Amino acid sequence: MEILDLNLQNYLDNHCDAEPEALQTINRETYVKVLKPHMLSGHYQGRLLSMLSKMMQPERILEIGTYTGYSAICLAEGLAENGVLDTIEANAEMEPLIRKNFELAKTGDKIRLHMGEALPRILKFEDNLFNFVFIDADKKNNINYFESVIPKVKPAGLIIIDNVLWKGKVYGEANDADTQNIRKLNDLVAKDTRVEKLILPVRDGILLIRKK
Repeated sequence: MEILDLNLQNYLDNHCDAEPEALQTINRETYVKVLKPHMLSGHYQGRLLSMLSKMMQPERILEIGTYTGYSAICLAEGLAENGVLDTIEANAEMEPLIRKNFELAKTGDKIRLHMGEALPRILKFEDNLFNFVFIDADKKNNINYFESVIPKVKPAGLIIIDNVLWKGKVYGEANDADTQNIRKLNDLVAKDTRVEKLILPVRDGILLIRKK
C-alpha cells in the first residue's frame, strides 16, 4: 500500500542500492502469482530494512507476518554471525512458496519459519531475547502484537510496525475498523514512556520504536 507519488518512488528506487537478483525474482513472482501483491515490502522499503538491520547487526530478529518472505530475507542480510531470524506466518497456503523463496535467496539456517497464529508463538519466546522486531501482519492485532513483543525485546532493541499511515486515512476523516485500530496503535505508542518513537513516511508509513 503506497501513498507516495509514483515519480518520487521511482526516483527513490533509482537512488538506493540495487535490489538483489533473488529479491527481484521474488518481487516479480509475487505480483504474478499471489493475491494482494502490494503487501510486499518491495525494493526501497526492503533496502531500508536491510540497512537498519546491518546498522544494528542483531543476533536475534522476530518477524510477524512473513507473506512471501521478501522482508525476512532483507532483514536477515544484517544478522550478526550465527544470528537467527524467526518469522511467523498464519496462512498455511503460503508455506511452499516461502520455503522456495528462502532457498532461492540461500538463507540457509539464518531464517526459521513458524506457521500458525502469531500471538501464542510470541508468548513462547523468552523475555529479552530479540534485538529487532518487524510487525507486518493483520492490523486488528497490532496493539496485541506490540504489547506481546515489548517484554521479548532487549533494551535498546528496535521494533518496526508497517502500514501505520494506512494510505493517509489515519490523519483524514475515514472511520472504518482498520483505520480506527491503526489510529489507536499510533496514539498508544506515542504516549508509551517505555519507548522512543518516530513515524517515517516510507511507502504506507513505518513506525520506528526503540525500547529504552
